[in-house]
Order: sequence, then C-alpha cells, then structure tokens
Amino acid sequence: MPIPPLRRPTLRFMLAHPAHLIALGFGAGLAPRAPGTVGTLWAWAAFMLMQRWLSAAAIGWIILASLPIGWWACTVTARRMAITDPGAIVWDEVVGFWLVLWLVTPAGLLAQLVAFALFRLFDAAKPGPVAWADQLFKQRRATPATLSWGAAGFGILFDDLVAAFCTLLVIALFRGW
Repeated sequence: MPIPPLRRPTLRFMLAHPAHLIALGFGAGLAPRAPGTVGTLWAWAAFMLMQRWLSAAAIGWIILASLPIGWWACTVTARRMAITDPGAIVWDEVVGFWLVLWLVTPAGLLAQLVAFALFRLFDAAKPGPVAWADQLFKQRRATPATLSWGAAGFGILFDDLVAAFCTLLVIALFRGW
C-alpha cells in the first residue's frame, strides 16, 4: 500500500530522520507561510555565522559538500512525503543563497539585501532559465512505481542553482555597467 502524501511536515517528522532535518533547513521549512523565504533568511544568518569563524575557502568546501548531502536529503524527504518537490524542503534555497553570498562577498548589507531580493525573485517567479530548470526533472508522466526519486531530489536543487546563477549574472552585469 503506497504512503499517502504528507502535505505539511511536523516537528516530529523533521526529527525522525537526519535527511528530514537537513532538507527542512533545520526547521525553516516548517514555517506556515513562505518557507522558501524563511529558508533563504536562515541561509543568510547561517552564512553570517560561518563568516565569523571560517575562511572563504572553508565556506566554499561546506557549500560543495552541501550539494551531494542536500541531494540525498531532498531525495529521502521528498520520497517520504510522496511529493516530488515539497515546498517545505528548503535546503535548495539554503545552498543556492550560500553560493550567491559566497561569490559576492565581500559585500555590504545593502548589496546582500539586493542579492537576497534578486535570488527570491528568480526562485519564486521562475523566469526563463529557472522555469526551464524547474521543469526539467518534474517527471510529469511518471507513475509512483516509475518515478525516479533521485532525479526528483536533484531537480529540487537544480532550479535553485540556476536561480543563483541568474542572480549572480544580474549582479555582475550591474557591477560591469
């Protein structure tokens, strides 16, 4: 018998497996409204803490390690929730925004706020290449028996990486102008 979809994860669900804890952004994904925005804010706060104690290279290694770990965590959590891209999974926002902040640093508070606004705009509105990336791994014709959860987990991350790229492109174009 298939597992019914879990539309709203709970604290108990999040604490039941390490993958859930990571995918749900250590609780940010439990926000009742705008969990993606809350996850991005959590990423910003965590990045500020990392900057206090870690070198830029160490942060880069953490971001790099967060990609396969996030793929695993998003795959496990989406499969358990029986939804290919649950809104409560915010690890994609975390890694995407860490990448943006890491590449624009050093940047003042205003520049970081602009980066936050651009990243949220690209992630939420999904213009152009972000929409393409979002659709690439949706598997619309798949049945529960034929669905590739690994591809779904990667797809959760991929559109946010494209949103990060678009954010960085706009910032680079603005700086070059």
